[in-house]
Amino acid sequence: MSEIEKVQLAQDTGFLLARTSGLIVRVTNAYLARHDLRARHFSVLSYVCDLDGASQRQIAAFLGLDPSPVVALIDTLEAQGLVERLPHPNDRRARLVAPTPAGKVLREQAKQDVRAAREQFLSDLSPQERELLLDMLRRLAFTDDETANRREP
Repeated sequence: MSEIEKVQLAQDTGFLLARTSGLIVRVTNAYLARHDLRARHFSVLSYVCDLDGASQRQIAAFLGLDPSPVVALIDTLEAQGLVERLPHPNDRRARLVAPTPAGKVLREQAKQDVRAAREQFLSDLSPQERELLLDMLRRLAFTDDETANRREP
């Protein structure tokens, strides 16, 4: 019996998801380093590019993060000239985080490296397994409020 088979933690879905997440983030960070980005920065940049702007609250909710680390991520992207904070058109108290033209260009360049990182990381899976994994993860990650409430203790 191998060590992996002996260790109960290696049979735990939560542990395996967390470990897998950490591994793919490390690979992705290595690919994104040439752009002076990390996976979380790319996620914020990509999200605001897709929506052509979003509030910090929207960004935090989509990424599943507390708002305070999101502020730091946005600060870094803003300092690099990749996003800007603008007045929110519908809420005077909120700011809209929008991509700059340089941010849109960098996002397109970085997308290629994110794809390469994913290809490297998932190379042991067949195309059908990759699609199944993506579908299952999407269903788990993006649930409606009723389903999400049933998952909390």
